[in-house]
Amino acid sequence: MSTRLTCHCGAVELEIAAHAPLSLARRCDCSFCKRRAAATVGVKAPDLTILKGKDALASYQWGTASAEHFFCRTCGIYTHHRRRIPDEHGDYGINIGCLEGVNPAELEPLAYFDGQAIPTSTG
Repeated sequence: MSTRLTCHCGAVELEIAAHAPLSLARRCDCSFCKRRAAATVGVKAPDLTILKGKDALASYQWGTASAEHFFCRTCGIYTHHRRRIPDEHGDYGINIGCLEGVNPAELEPLAYFDGQAIPTSTG
């Protein structure tokens, strides 16, 4: 069973074939993620499909440029990111606030991932 994920304005729409359980949703405290505070769950690369708005997506990278954060150029909503360090739950993290029918407030308190411990540069 697939799930839809959209930005606020609807310009970007993704389909997720499967994702980690919402009970594993977490936030990251790295210098970038702590500023946006979006909770994510993992998705394997083959399970994520951009249905609409690939040209509406912008991305942001810094430091080692190994992670890539995607957001809608129109409404600015962060939808997903390619993880710097994939784990057993996925290659991507998806913003659970963009998932149809999911209210992140109902999952509180959410765990935090120690993103500050990961070096942001190669040298």
